[in-house]
Amino acid sequence: MKIITTPDPRLREKSEKVGKITPEILDVIAKMRQLSLDWEKDHPYELSAAMAAPQMGVLKRIIIIRDDMEDKKNASFTALIDPVVIKAEGKIKKDYEGCLSVPTIYGMVPRATKVRVKAKLEDGTEVRIKATDELARTLLHEIDHLNGILFIDHIRDDKDAFYEMSDSGDLVPVDYDKKIKNNQKLWGEE
Repeated sequence: MKIITTPDPRLREKSEKVGKITPEILDVIAKMRQLSLDWEKDHPYELSAAMAAPQMGVLKRIIIIRDDMEDKKNASFTALIDPVVIKAEGKIKKDYEGCLSVPTIYGMVPRATKVRVKAKLEDGTEVRIKATDELARTLLHEIDHLNGILFIDHIRDDKDAFYEMSDSGDLVPVDYDKKIKNNQKLWGEE
């Protein structure tokens, strides 16, 4: 398996509910963790914070979130199965986002600073999560994937919101007219 990227049409499809947690579902989760870490090895300035199953072409409602987004050496992830946003609230704040499935492009994405999510863990335990700031942003980004939404959809009309990473690991503004404006591939549109 590999991480799929735009314009792959599977990134625009709505994922199916998992329901029962089977050995096949646990295998998908294990592959998601491995793919995230493999991607990270090739991107020295970045951390693979999270991933959704559709990003490897599996249209199931599964996401993984890194347990410690500050420590690249901590390679543990928590899987959330059938996550649902109960409520997104708080201030709307713009911050940088990138995506394994939208290579080289980053953006200033507006998101709620607080979110409540319900989901199941790998062992079937139902959980409710109250998250703020970076974790809230990450949860909203990944749950968007389950609904066929990419972070770029939240900023597509804001030409000053797009960035790319320089060779030294800094985010620099993108030439919107050259890289974004007429790039239908970026949005998965032909």
